[in-house]
Amino acid sequence: MEQPHLSTSRAPSVRSSTPGRRSCVVTGAAGFIGSKLAATLVDRGWDVVGIDGFTDSYDPVEKRARASVLGHMNGVTLVEGDLVDMDLEALFEGAEVVFHLAGRAGVRASFDEEPKYVHDNVLTARAVVAAARRAGVRRAVYASSSSVYGNSPTPFAETAPPAPISPYGRTKLEAERTFLEAVSDGLEAVALRYFTVYGPGQRPDMGLRIFAEAALRGEPLTLLGDGTQRRDFTYVDDIVSATIAAADAPASGLAINVGGGSSVTLLEVLELLRSLVAGDVTVQFLPPARGDVRATEADASRAASLLGFRASVPFQVGFPAEVAWVRDRVETMQLEEVRSA
Repeated sequence: MEQPHLSTSRAPSVRSSTPGRRSCVVTGAAGFIGSKLAATLVDRGWDVVGIDGFTDSYDPVEKRARASVLGHMNGVTLVEGDLVDMDLEALFEGAEVVFHLAGRAGVRASFDEEPKYVHDNVLTARAVVAAARRAGVRRAVYASSSSVYGNSPTPFAETAPPAPISPYGRTKLEAERTFLEAVSDGLEAVALRYFTVYGPGQRPDMGLRIFAEAALRGEPLTLLGDGTQRRDFTYVDDIVSATIAAADAPASGLAINVGGGSSVTLLEVLELLRSLVAGDVTVQFLPPARGDVRATEADASRAASLLGFRASVPFQVGFPAEVAWVRDRVETMQLEEVRSA
């Protein structure tokens, strides 16, 4: 696939020269959520500077493919680099909003790779906030995580004390606080606590995609725990809508849950998957993973009142869309394997 030019030097000002268009920065723009956010913003009349470091958190081939699509869109400028080392003030010049989605996700790996999580989550947050202040950015929107709640009682309310149980959760909470405390210096800031984001294009290290790939290949899948764990799965398009709404929300200095509106057990996921692949799904049960919480469920009242957001895609609709996307990928890869044999 043809690759777009990714600037590694000082980018042109993000300030739009087109009347009526707004200007913003999206970090993590080649990620699962960030790429969809950037594309949607362009469709809604924004000019976007997208930044991505193409880190090793998972195979960067998919990130490069998403960047290729973005790089050929009018209204998008892509820049590659480590946010901690870049001249972010220059990149942010003229931006009205910075959407900070860059970071290192994944609970299990965080126990063995905590320094990477500190760098990619905490240090980048500090760099983004400092540069946003200096560049005169009006608002910063931070992509936080439901992992900051740990095993708190459900539904999780933003007023509950955070209680993360993994290095990932702790670094997301520290980064979130960096953003929310910046309001004392005049920067508007909102932290969105995303709940398990899924949909077509989902990261390859996430459970729903791993389950679908195994089932479609006729391979056994592994489930950590007894399957009664519950997750508030949130469709990616809903996440994007809430994130854009946060740019103009009548709130600053607050964390806001963004959830899918229903809490589904992993056993229920497997039942739906069986119906979608029209065959048996063999499951091997193993002990729960370290840092795995029992249940997540968002109290969505703050999102409704401040963002005007209510999830619109139920899991029974969104998961089939993801499985269809995974099916296309699996069939394409199988065809390529046959051709190369």
